[in-house]
Amino acid sequence: MADASLPIGSLDLTPDRAAEGTFREWLHGWVITVDHKRLGILYVLYSLFFLIVGGTEAMIIRLQLAQPNSHFVSPEVYNRMFTMHGTTMVFLVGMPILFGFANYLVPLMIGARDMAFPRLNALSFWLTAFGGIMLYYSFIGGFGLYGQGSAPDVGWFAYAPLTTRTYSQGHAVDFWALSLFVTGWGTLGTAINIVATTISMRCKGMTMMRLPLFCWLMLCVSALTLIAITPLTAAQVMLELDRYLGAHFFDAQAGGSALIWAHFFWIFGHPEVYILVLPAFAIANEIIPVFSRKAMFGYPAMVAASVGIVFISVGVWAHHMFTVGMTSAANAFFTLSTMIIAVPTGIKIFNWLATMWGGKLRFATPMLFCTAFVFQFLISGLTGIMLSASPWDWQLHNSYFVVAHFHYVLVGSIVFNIFAALYYWYPKVSGRMMDEKLGKLHFWLFLIGFHLTFDFMHVPGILGMPRWIYTYEPSRGWGTWNLIVSIGGIFQAIAVAIFLYNMVYSALHGEEAGPDPWDAWTLEWATASPPPEYNFAVEPVVSSRRPLWDLKHPDDPDWKYE
Repeated sequence: MADASLPIGSLDLTPDRAAEGTFREWLHGWVITVDHKRLGILYVLYSLFFLIVGGTEAMIIRLQLAQPNSHFVSPEVYNRMFTMHGTTMVFLVGMPILFGFANYLVPLMIGARDMAFPRLNALSFWLTAFGGIMLYYSFIGGFGLYGQGSAPDVGWFAYAPLTTRTYSQGHAVDFWALSLFVTGWGTLGTAINIVATTISMRCKGMTMMRLPLFCWLMLCVSALTLIAITPLTAAQVMLELDRYLGAHFFDAQAGGSALIWAHFFWIFGHPEVYILVLPAFAIANEIIPVFSRKAMFGYPAMVAASVGIVFISVGVWAHHMFTVGMTSAANAFFTLSTMIIAVPTGIKIFNWLATMWGGKLRFATPMLFCTAFVFQFLISGLTGIMLSASPWDWQLHNSYFVVAHFHYVLVGSIVFNIFAALYYWYPKVSGRMMDEKLGKLHFWLFLIGFHLTFDFMHVPGILGMPRWIYTYEPSRGWGTWNLIVSIGGIFQAIAVAIFLYNMVYSALHGEEAGPDPWDAWTLEWATASPPPEYNFAVEPVVSSRRPLWDLKHPDDPDWKYE
């Protein structure tokens, strides 16, 4: 496989080894690194840490709601928990871990030695990390160094006027706003880097229509990020001007409008859903074909659908605002635009099913998570179409039905595919396989817990249970449903603990993986596990969309699709 005469170049199959030296030197190397692979690993570990933190906050919420008239935590602590949980999962787990995968994989997949701007890449990670630290410092410094600590309690959406100094004293909201401002700059830096790397650093022969679908979707995500993060950043600046310099952007009593904040936030907020879910699609696009032993069905359609989602997603934000009193024309427009975005999304579902149909399916752990994702994403899409109809949304807006739909997307699609990616690319990163028995136990427990939680969460929403409620009376009929939902959360927590144990155990005792344990066909599997610092000794040369498969099977006509 390492023959210099082969079409993708001379490949170094010698695993990368950590530099010899003391622990201090080793740690210093990680802190100052500009290697895209190390930075990708740092993103993933950072996000997994905050996954534990955010999951703990979610369990506190669920324990509070598990039975009527509960006083497990105080109302003030409850408000802080759901604010920090939502902010953590979106900004400190979802975005960093998915951009971490892109950091690690995009240069390897396109045959490059690093990202286009390695120092900007490092700066972007450390800005993101500092933003997370700043957010959680609010537990200590929310009321200043000499006051009582207080995390923000205004929800992850921070609607005005809750964020004014009249309603929210101290500095908790400032920590929230400034932390997202800082992480936003880190995210913008990463997005610029991915765009530049994908456009300008592809290896010889890799045209845009030979680009792995993972790279195509991360290019789309990065372009969408450049559009969507900027309104949120502007809103944070306006919020701080309101709070400290006498501006009144969001102060209705002084001529401002709380709806301005809602518009700015959701102009970011709904594209943000696609910023999170498109990388999940990208992961499925790599895993499903490999474990179906078939090339991806409809590659051009998948590319077109991804680009279409980017364009349509910036015009659907106000379906979050049907109940604020928009005109009937505005309601009709945002209903229609939201339904239209189901078309490119449906194309993707059909293409995944067509890829699996008739394939030689291997249900290893990554494929199990991706198969569940396809079904669950379909369900979340159907409930999303329901909520896109403004009359239906009037009935269910700000109910737990919306919470169930939102988590069906975030957990049922994004988290499931994050786990699929971790199992799939763990051998490339560590050089060792994760334990399959533990992986399947993790999958089934997490699947059961997910459906116990989020299937049954729709029911109290239909019965009228509002979001953000602290407790409720037994007569409302929500108690049994909430207990089932909370039990499902316990299943998910146990499953995540098994996964974390599997990661550590496999790093120490896992079976050696070799360069290509899955018999895949993209370029990251053509180098050692883990890859050397320089990735490829000689720039690869490719002639199709699956260069490694061509290398292994040069005379197999059944796999030609160009």
